[in-house]
Amino acid sequence: MRWKRKYTIALATFFLLPLISFSQETTKILLQNADSLVHSQVVRPEFQRLKGNVVLSHDSTTLYCDSAFLNDSKNFVLAYGNVHIQVSDTLNLFGDSLNYDGNTRIAKVWSNVKLIDNETTLTTDTLSFDRTTEIASYEYWGKIVNGKNILVSKHGYYHTQTKEFFFREKVILINPEYTMHSDTMLYNTVTEVAYFFGPSNIKGKEDSIYCENGWYNTRTDIARFRKNGWIYHQEQILTGDSLYYERESGFGQAFKHAFLYDTVQKTTLSGNYGELQRKKGYAFMTDSSMVQMVDKKDTLFLHSDTVWATFDTSQNIKAIRAYYKVKFFRRDLQGKCDSMAYHGSDSTMVLYHDPVLWSEANQLTADSIKLTMLNSQIDSMVLYNTAFIISKDDTNKFNQVKGRDMVGFFRNNDLYKIKVLGNSETVYFAREEDRTLIGITRVYSSDMLIFVENKQIVTITYIDEPKAVTYPEKEVSPYDLKLKGFKWVEDKRPRTRYDIFKW
Repeated sequence: MRWKRKYTIALATFFLLPLISFSQETTKILLQNADSLVHSQVVRPEFQRLKGNVVLSHDSTTLYCDSAFLNDSKNFVLAYGNVHIQVSDTLNLFGDSLNYDGNTRIAKVWSNVKLIDNETTLTTDTLSFDRTTEIASYEYWGKIVNGKNILVSKHGYYHTQTKEFFFREKVILINPEYTMHSDTMLYNTVTEVAYFFGPSNIKGKEDSIYCENGWYNTRTDIARFRKNGWIYHQEQILTGDSLYYERESGFGQAFKHAFLYDTVQKTTLSGNYGELQRKKGYAFMTDSSMVQMVDKKDTLFLHSDTVWATFDTSQNIKAIRAYYKVKFFRRDLQGKCDSMAYHGSDSTMVLYHDPVLWSEANQLTADSIKLTMLNSQIDSMVLYNTAFIISKDDTNKFNQVKGRDMVGFFRNNDLYKIKVLGNSETVYFAREEDRTLIGITRVYSSDMLIFVENKQIVTITYIDEPKAVTYPEKEVSPYDLKLKGFKWVEDKRPRTRYDIFKW
C-alpha cells in the first residue's frame, strides 16, 4: 500500500500547493534589451512600450518576445509575438502572447502554447504557470508528448519539479501498442508510469484492460490494478480484487475473488489466488479453487486444493487438472478423488487415487475411472482395476457388481449396460414386479454382461464357466450379503454445489 499512500499525497499536493502561502521576496522585472522603448504620458502612461528583440528577466527566469508593455510600478508585463520564457536550462515555455505578474510570479500564456521540459512537450491553447509552486495548468484541452506516449486531456496540471502530470476528464494515452482512456490519471514523465484513479480502459492489439484504480508502466508494460480490474485476451477474461500483469510475457497474478473465464469453452476457474502464464500456455488457481464447466443442460462444479488449465494455440482451455481432495457436483453426476484430469478434445475425465462416482442410485469405485461425455451427457465410463458398482435396493439392501475392470454405457445419463472383465462377481436381489423378494443371487464368472432398467439389474449374461446360486433370504448370512472390498460412502456424496467444499 506504500505506492497508494505516496500518490494520494501527490494528488493532494497538486490541489494544495496553489493555496499555500509562500514566503517569497518580491523582486522587480528588469529590462535587459529592446530595439526601441516608448513611454507616452497620454496613451497608457503606466506602461513602457518595448519593441524588437525584447529581453526581460525576473530572478533566474528570462523572457523573450517581439514586443511588450511593461508596468514597472505594478511589476507586470504584457508580451506579444514569439513569446519565450526560459525558466531553466531544461524548462522552456512558448506562446503568442503572455501576461506575467512579478508579484504573484504567475504567467498566463495564450495561443500556440508549448511547454518543453527535457523530452516532454506540452501543447495547448492557454496555459498558466506558477513559478512559486512550479506547476503549469491548462483548463481546456492539452496534448503531451513523452517518448512513445501521447497524452490528451481536457484539464491538466504539470508539476515541473516532480515531473508529474495530473489529468482530469476525458484522458487519453496513445502508445504504438495500445490506447488508454481514463477519467483521472497521474503520469510521471521520468518513469513513464501512469496511475489511474477512476474508470480506465487500455486497449491493445491482442488484449484490453479495465480498472478503476492502479498503475501501468508504459516502458516495461508491467501493471497492477487495485480495484475492479479485468484483463481481456481474445476469448479469455482474468479478474480479481487485485491484479498484477506483465503484458509482454503474458504473466498475470490475481488475488482474492480471482476468476479466469474461457468464453469459448464456457469454463471458469476461480480461487483466492491465481497465476496466468499465457505464453507458456497454462494457468492455475488455488485457495478455495473451483472449476465451473457449463454445457447446454447443466453445469459441473469442481473443487480441489489446486486446479490447472492448459491452453491451445488460440488460448482456449484444452485441458484441466485438479490436484488433492477433488470433489465435483452436477445434477446427474457427482464424484470425489485425489486428483483428476479433463481433456476437452475428446471430452474425457479421468479420476485417480480412490475415486468414487455417483450416478443416480449407483456408486462406482476403482483404482482409476475414465468418464467420456457426448453431447453434454455421460456416454460411457471405464473402471480400471478393483472395479466395484453398488446400488442400494429399496429395502436398504445392496446390489453389487465387482470385477477387475468394467465398462459402463449410458443412455440419457442412465446406466443401462455394464461389461465386467475378469474375476466377475455379483450379488443382487431378484424381485417380482411388485417388489416382492424372490431371492438373493450370487454369481461368479470370468466376464459378465449386465443390463439395467429403471436402476435395477434385469439380465446378466455370464461368460466362461459361470457359477450362479440363488438363496432364500433366510438362508443367507449377513456376511454373504456384501462382496469383499464393499465400501458404501454415501455420506461423502455432494448433494449440492456447495458440498464440494466439504471433505
